[in-house]
Amino acid sequence: MKIYKNLTIVGTSHISIESVKEVEEIILKNKPDVVALELDRVRFEALVNKRERRLRLSDIKKIGFNGFLFNLIGGFIEKRLGKIVSVAPGSEMKKAAEVAKKCGAKVALIDQDVSLTLKKISKEITWREKFRFIKDVIKGISAKRIKFDLTKVPPKSLIKRLTNKLKIDYPNLYRILVKERNEIMAKYLYILMNSYNSVVAVVGAGHEEEIIEEIKKWGYLQKKKEGH
Repeated sequence: MKIYKNLTIVGTSHISIESVKEVEEIILKNKPDVVALELDRVRFEALVNKRERRLRLSDIKKIGFNGFLFNLIGGFIEKRLGKIVSVAPGSEMKKAAEVAKKCGAKVALIDQDVSLTLKKISKEITWREKFRFIKDVIKGISAKRIKFDLTKVPPKSLIKRLTNKLKIDYPNLYRILVKERNEIMAKYLYILMNSYNSVVAVVGAGHEEEIIEEIKKWGYLQKKKEGH
């Protein structure tokens, strides 16, 4: 959890029961005006309506083959891991929305449209990244399996290590999945922070620090624009 001014950011694991509990506790304690979620409209509606979001072959025209394949493999892995710990992917987001409603807080969706993200992956991922991705999927996480408790949020040291690996091995994927989305979420959060007294944001673990840095940049640019 990170706190910056009137914003509390909760970093979560999408298949962790610990995250589900933490999100509920923090929202009930803070009683914020707004709960911001790392979701877009399509994913949010699929989650709250218990309707699994499945891409069809016809969607390849819209998002491209690479984005389609990435989403298919990523969704399969997350679902498989969720079954191991008996927690459906995105349970902490769903819980956040439920608790927000109980507290009378508004729900804000701050993530980029998933189809746009997948479309960018299709267009901008390099052949080198494609081959490396396929190789890593076949090989598994690594020969030395990373061991940590799936019911909990991974330790910060591990998240940092994996993020750095993504940045080095998959620079375009890192930019599209992490950097650009952090910038988008930060912009939304900056607006919310200046519109409401208290904001709680629920995002995947590893996004927190960069989002806060981006919010500070937005604040600096805004002051500069206003001539302060």
